[in-house]
Amino acid sequence: MNAFINILNTNLAPRMNKINRNIWVSVLKDSVLQILPFILVSSFITLLNLFSNIWKWWPDLSGISNFTFGIVSIYVAFLIPFNMMEKKKLPKQRLISGLTAIGLFLLLTNPVMTKGGTATFQFSFFGAGGMFVAILCGVVTALIMEMFGKFSFFNEDTVIPDFVTAWFDSMLPIGLVITMGWLLVDVLKIDVYKVIIQFFSPLSGIVETLPGFVLIMFIYCFIYSMGISTWVLTPITTPVFLAAIQSNQLSDTHKIVTSETIFSTYLWIGGVGCTLPLVLMMLFLAKSQRLKALGKAFIVPSIFNINEPTVFGSIVWNPYLMIPMWLQGIILPIIVWLGLKTGLGQVPSAVFQMWYVPFPINTWINGHTLGSILLVLIIFIASSLIWFPFFKLYDRNLIENEQQNK
Repeated sequence: MNAFINILNTNLAPRMNKINRNIWVSVLKDSVLQILPFILVSSFITLLNLFSNIWKWWPDLSGISNFTFGIVSIYVAFLIPFNMMEKKKLPKQRLISGLTAIGLFLLLTNPVMTKGGTATFQFSFFGAGGMFVAILCGVVTALIMEMFGKFSFFNEDTVIPDFVTAWFDSMLPIGLVITMGWLLVDVLKIDVYKVIIQFFSPLSGIVETLPGFVLIMFIYCFIYSMGISTWVLTPITTPVFLAAIQSNQLSDTHKIVTSETIFSTYLWIGGVGCTLPLVLMMLFLAKSQRLKALGKAFIVPSIFNINEPTVFGSIVWNPYLMIPMWLQGIILPIIVWLGLKTGLGQVPSAVFQMWYVPFPINTWINGHTLGSILLVLIIFIASSLIWFPFFKLYDRNLIENEQQNK
């Protein structure tokens, strides 16, 4: 086992960290994370709308949700080139790059133009369903803007104000970006939006299968156990998860693999890897002084599903606890999948990414049924059974070390 852990530590982990530090991965990750406040507003509205089931006079607040969560793709299209220009030390290009990407994104949604000059957009394209299109628009715009980042029509000693030279210097890349979109949509008559969505649809289809669900959750646990933040997967998983919950919200679909299912209703109790049962064992069952102390330190953040202290303080590169964390990523998704497919729990159908709400309160908010509470209880018990034997071995090892050091 130690040899296997050493191989991971010396070969795989450095490569994963290198990927995590890649500028494009960093930009995509940051851009998606920066829209989180808007999604949280929508989640809060979901919480407030529960009162409409109690009081008939309670107002319908869904309009607020529609204009926070419903236009996240526009935000992403802006943020990707904006953040890339920031990292490339091209501050004058930041705003113009973001605005250019929005223009390209709106063009690629293929609006219906009337003879009177009115453009009709399909609102659903602006939400999570258009995330992949927005990412592509942002990346293309960032690449072109970077190419012209050092270009200028003017000499350095020109007396023309900087903001004026920036206007003229930006005209060429702006024109190039928008012309590309125009050629595809108006000249070649290609429904770019539809093509991009169809290209990425197999990814969504794979994730919404039991093997795909298990694979993604195992990868979460696997890389996290090596100290690599699961946020590195954000550019890949977030568009898929958000599109799935939007589909559940707007239609009668029952897509299981959403952020709501994973983080705030059933799966990751205490955080990725379902670590709250482990922390409770440390707090109440540990015999070693080290685990008792860690249990006291970890319990409060774990209740609110913040498990960075737990993971980095006890699991990362610890063979005793890495293996059960991997098992959590295999066994628990299967339980969740079977529970939701058999109707024991209810599939979430509203945006609720307030993952810091403790379990099972968030389970009741999203599941609404006693069956949902029963399902999360089963997950908690299964997780505890996975952690327990490894926890006991680790605790015994620490006791022996403590006795030897006396």
